[in-house]
Amino acid sequence: MTGEIRARFRVDRGDFALDVDLILPGRGVSALFGHSGSGKTTCLRALAGLERAPGGYCAIGDEVWQDEARGLFVPAHRRALGVVFQEASLFPHLSVRRNIEFGQKRTSTAERRFALPDVAELLGIGHLLERRPDQLSGGERQRVAIARALLAAPRILLMDEPLAALDLKRKHEILPYLERLHRELELPVVYVSHAPDEVARLADHLVLLDAGRVVASGPLNDVLARLDLPAAFADDAGVVVETTVAAHEADDLTRLDFAGGAIYVSRHPEAVGTPLRCRIHARDVSLALAPAEQSSILNCVPAGVVDLAPTDTPGHVLVRLDAGGTPLLARITKRSAERLAIRPGLALHAQIKSVALVG
Repeated sequence: MTGEIRARFRVDRGDFALDVDLILPGRGVSALFGHSGSGKTTCLRALAGLERAPGGYCAIGDEVWQDEARGLFVPAHRRALGVVFQEASLFPHLSVRRNIEFGQKRTSTAERRFALPDVAELLGIGHLLERRPDQLSGGERQRVAIARALLAAPRILLMDEPLAALDLKRKHEILPYLERLHRELELPVVYVSHAPDEVARLADHLVLLDAGRVVASGPLNDVLARLDLPAAFADDAGVVVETTVAAHEADDLTRLDFAGGAIYVSRHPEAVGTPLRCRIHARDVSLALAPAEQSSILNCVPAGVVDLAPTDTPGHVLVRLDAGGTPLLARITKRSAERLAIRPGLALHAQIKSVALVG
């Protein structure tokens, strides 16, 4: 397992400056999230050694790639990393197999961590190996690009908005494979995205960037549930809940259990015991002092108020809740907050109107 990733960069371009100091976990997916121009790609390029930050520092575990204080800078081609960009950039004259094998050219046999058959199976491209890139869909090309990056024996995989150039159908095609990489490989991934749904589905650790600076960095839900950051997600403020398929009911509903109780969704094909991630938006959570006996809202869980804060939406507040150790957010009107006397420590019930399954 790779040790933690430490990165300190400052890049000054006059009208834009990147100034970050990060410690990222050595396993799982760390997402760099922010709006266009926030510095996500510049940070990724500095990690890759494609951009040299004066005074910068970069280390993967005990392997230091940049330490300008000691005059050390390892160029990109000598770093044990894989990079996947928006465009797959495959060699058009080579077969899929030969494109993937190209990733091994700068690694010795002893250094190789992945075998082509294993990577092809993991990414579902075994049947494509003899095709040319022009015979592939966009999603298939990206999977080939990921396979090529893995065969370079990386200590870290860097992904710069790999789904941005794909239509919705192709995104849905490739996301399960990215989840499989996440589950089955002990390889840290730094994933750049401006899409909240991708972050909710894939990330373990979230770095929120704004105007070149780190606004927040930490475990996914710790950042998502912060009350001082709703503007960064605008109407997408909400949390991710780790659930387990508990039962398939006779009325075509599936019960998902989590630390705070149970929620029901339309019947899901996964077997009982399967872990599922759900996204619950703050706009889809209402509050009640007692469970409603006559209501169409099935999902109602006990919770306690942790804190509340104003939002950018006039007349509304954001309430942070604790449901059995699971954080939730609710966006309600100020009038409702006053009428219910919402305050830290208050015990109430969170009514969840909608749940989005994200993986």
